[in-house]
Amino acid sequence: MTSIRLCARIFTVKVAVVIPARMASTRFPGKPLADICGKPMIQWVYERTCQARGISTVVVATCDDEIAETVRRFGGDVVMTSNYCRSGTDRVAEAAREIECDIVVNVQGDEPFIEPHFIEKSIVPLVSGSDVMSSLMFEITPKQAEDPNLVKVVVTLDGHALYFSRAPIPHIRDTTNSVAIYGHIGLYAYTKDFLLSYTGWNPTPLELAESLEQLRALEHGYRVKMIKVDSKPFGVDTPEDLERARQYARQCLGQNTFANTD
Repeated sequence: MTSIRLCARIFTVKVAVVIPARMASTRFPGKPLADICGKPMIQWVYERTCQARGISTVVVATCDDEIAETVRRFGGDVVMTSNYCRSGTDRVAEAAREIECDIVVNVQGDEPFIEPHFIEKSIVPLVSGSDVMSSLMFEITPKQAEDPNLVKVVVTLDGHALYFSRAPIPHIRDTTNSVAIYGHIGLYAYTKDFLLSYTGWNPTPLELAESLEQLRALEHGYRVKMIKVDSKPFGVDTPEDLERARQYARQCLGQNTFANTD
């Protein structure tokens, strides 16, 4: 009965997915409009996101006319934001102020193969009213944990984040004591009220030390519910990643893995 009530509540709560995107990028300028098998990357992200159940609104938040025009051309919705957003989260919050919703999901604009059910999983703890922020994690190997570009997270017994770090955490001193190591996936869900408060706070010491924005919530004493998923979505950070994304898309399209959302 509990799961039935929760499913019913998901469809009464208004959930907005906001996809932040901008043309400026240190490693890959113009990335959102990069072509992947005949579609700009931002269109892949948008269409995959629209497949998630329980979502009321999907919008792209951008300060660039080129991106806005592209999104409108394929039938997507856009919220224009300031040029002065410090981060993608600030851009999401600025857009969310204009949207009537209870929950906001931040889906990165450089993950063209985002799994719709990841979005669905992220909103469940917020719909139930038990949490104000959630994110995703996946199990990794000790070797993967050594990569500072892959953020790690350690959690409580009930699945709330204790700490995020670029360092390999936890340090496993006793290898006979098996413990899971988790990598973090940068998809976030927030209650709208919490998101607007969170983005109004100044950066915190650990956040600045690790260059990890999510630590701001922990440093202010808030809990972040972590949801385990099977794998990390394919992100595009560099031109080399783009070529791999094209190969992956061609393979999946050939196998009809992706649903047709045209």
